[in-house]
Amino acid sequence: MKPVKVGICGLGTVGGGTFNVLKRNAQEITRRAERAIEVAQIAARSINPQCVITDTPITDDVFEVVNNPEIDIVVELIGGYTLARELVLTAIENGKHVVTANKALIAVYGNEIFTKAEQKGVIVAFEASVAGGIPIIKAIREGLAGNRINWVTGIINGTGNFILTEMTDKGREFSAALQEAQALGYAEADPSFDVEGIDAAHKLTILASIAFGIPLQFDKAYTEGITNLASEDIRYAEALGYRIKHLGVAKRTAKGIELRVHSTLIPSDKLIANVNGVMNAVMVNGDAVGSTLYYGAGAGMEATASAVVADLVDVVRAMTSDPENRVPHLAFQPSALSHVPVLSIEDCETAYYLRIQAEDSPGVLAQVATILSKRGINIESIMQKELEEMNGKVPMILLTHNVTEAKMNDAIIALESLEGVEGKVTRIRVEQLN
Repeated sequence: MKPVKVGICGLGTVGGGTFNVLKRNAQEITRRAERAIEVAQIAARSINPQCVITDTPITDDVFEVVNNPEIDIVVELIGGYTLARELVLTAIENGKHVVTANKALIAVYGNEIFTKAEQKGVIVAFEASVAGGIPIIKAIREGLAGNRINWVTGIINGTGNFILTEMTDKGREFSAALQEAQALGYAEADPSFDVEGIDAAHKLTILASIAFGIPLQFDKAYTEGITNLASEDIRYAEALGYRIKHLGVAKRTAKGIELRVHSTLIPSDKLIANVNGVMNAVMVNGDAVGSTLYYGAGAGMEATASAVVADLVDVVRAMTSDPENRVPHLAFQPSALSHVPVLSIEDCETAYYLRIQAEDSPGVLAQVATILSKRGINIESIMQKELEEMNGKVPMILLTHNVTEAKMNDAIIALESLEGVEGKVTRIRVEQLN
């Protein structure tokens, strides 16, 4: 049987890793796919120095690959929105299957891309778009297909997790931890996509669609970064038996789907609370299987290439099958996608950690408790630290029971208006992950 011919667009970190894995493991891959997978053409602005390319044609025009009639599968690894979208839609129009690691493209334009692919009878595979080498999409879409998924939560940005690990283990402030991440190559010169939660929101959007069978809705994901996280809150959280992680949370509720990215207190005895450095981890809770945890490298040259090549093998196995008998892109048949609403953050419900800078005087704690009680907010625990010599204020730390964000917003406005409270109230959400 003749080889399947692949065109790789982009020869950066992931593209270079994909080329090397395909070359190094060619015999093993052929045994798995039952056909050889041959890189027939590459589009790249420059040659990756970690790749030894001898007889594969190279062009700087990605559309030369997309329009090449010899190419069966286009591998899109250039990233970004505009050019990548045009490239993928052109490949689909030309009847070519697509493999991509582009989470931003799928999160924002996936609905359009999958509709076009269904019309043309081609496959768009995107395992590498979430959590690098962890096969989390396949796990939810296929391995847990017998479950009604209750929630998905994860550490899905390695840069942010590295920064929080540095702040937790070494007591560093955010700015110093970010500089270290940049020096080690984990963070870009402009790290906003990572530290503001945008990258994690792209990935969470994809996971939520697959878990709950809803259209991709990146614009409805609540996104909060880690730039304002203070080292004292990490210390206080540890004293209370928690660790702070930057989580993506997608949860099914009676009202709709919660879709949110933010810093979160997690009980320190949970496995996911102890995932450190640049590693990723995703927890999935299903009605039949209970809670499962998937852990591994969330980025990196060959870790992500592992997922790209796995997608290539899957596409080769399925490309001769009837389109209607293939695994649906978003796990559920396109006609069966649900339009259950994605909730605004005000309608989401969780427990809270609050830090209040209060005067060391009688009655302040009672006033705080009254404000919370009037809004139906129950206090689980209170911790008051020693008087801070510099400003004569006492940090008051509270953990609450579950309450809607709207009620908590109202309570915080009232707390900040108290005469005995100084400055803003720090609020971090809490998840028990039971």
